[in-house]
Amino acid sequence: MRAMFPYDSALLPAVQSTPVSIADVLTILRTIDGTCADGDGLKWFNWLYLQVTEAVEARIVAGGFSAPAWLAALDVQFARLYFNALAASLLGQPVPDCWQALFERRNQAQIARIQFAFAGINAHINHDLAEAIVATCTATGSVPAHSGVLYTDYTALNSTLDSLIDQAKHTLDVRLLGDALPPAAQLENTLAAWSVSAARESAWRNAEILWHLRASPDLSSAFMNSLDGLSSVAGNVLLVPVP
Repeated sequence: MRAMFPYDSALLPAVQSTPVSIADVLTILRTIDGTCADGDGLKWFNWLYLQVTEAVEARIVAGGFSAPAWLAALDVQFARLYFNALAASLLGQPVPDCWQALFERRNQAQIARIQFAFAGINAHINHDLAEAIVATCTATGSVPAHSGVLYTDYTALNSTLDSLIDQAKHTLDVRLLGDALPPAAQLENTLAAWSVSAARESAWRNAEILWHLRASPDLSSAFMNSLDGLSSVAGNVLLVPVP
């Protein structure tokens, strides 16, 4: 195991468990949040992901979706990919390059908390989300298409995500250890160029492609490798230390 922090071994059992409900996902996210120190970049992506998952659960409970069971299943499939990547990293096993960009910099104090949060969002949406959509459709006997209640529910989340991310930009606008960033930092320009709604739309389109490639494992793998390559470039840009 490659331990970057003394508590890494304590994280492993949590992320090796397999969630089957949003409640399970929240339990694991809260365990990570309670275990990680403020000086761990992982904490700040996980912190934002926890808020997003809580908001999704609240909206499902409130009856805010037409296909709540499908959206809940997507939430679980999606979270599993993050937990699997983190578990592999903690064990010293290969992980997608887009995730490795975050994991290998977890202790770099010059990087801002919001940069870690966005790097995680980038890896999770631009790489993982298409795979999670396909897995959910396979498990539920549905099809990813730009019509119907599934896509409508999926896009209905964008406003909630945009609001949470805008709040995070202000809350996490400090270096990893909480030090203030210089007033002339170009970080805002980098973050402003990234749109969660556009990324989620691309992920849905990529899921449609991946759906049609599912009978060809070689092509599916090559497509996922391409997504990883593009996502890792973005992740490395997002994680350039602020001078």
